[in-house]
Amino acid sequence: MKNKNFFSSLSYAIKGIKTVICDERNFRIDLVMTFLVIICSLLFPLLKWERCIVYMLCALCLFAESTNSAIEKLTDLASPDFHPLAGKAKDIAAGASLICAVFSAAVGLYIFLPYGIDFLKTLV
Repeated sequence: MKNKNFFSSLSYAIKGIKTVICDERNFRIDLVMTFLVIICSLLFPLLKWERCIVYMLCALCLFAESTNSAIEKLTDLASPDFHPLAGKAKDIAAGASLICAVFSAAVGLYIFLPYGIDFLKTLV
């Protein structure tokens, strides 16, 4: 059934965000990491494009983890008993989330490391 208006669609989306925060440990870990990255991005003098990339990667990781959780829930609904294809679907979704996190961390290091080194030099 289609939502009648924008605000009902928005309320369902907010409900989904609340659900993933409450139910999914890995999403909460990604959310904490996102807040830490945002704090670091405000403390270091990142260029605008660096800040944009960092924020987009944070959003991408949260998106990937949410999608992984949704796929896992749908798979459990469609196949309550063990089925090899259901297991593969869940593994692939988890792998996609991991790929996103690993590459985001690599890009984050590439962006933040020079600023961190400069900061440490000022302490010495």
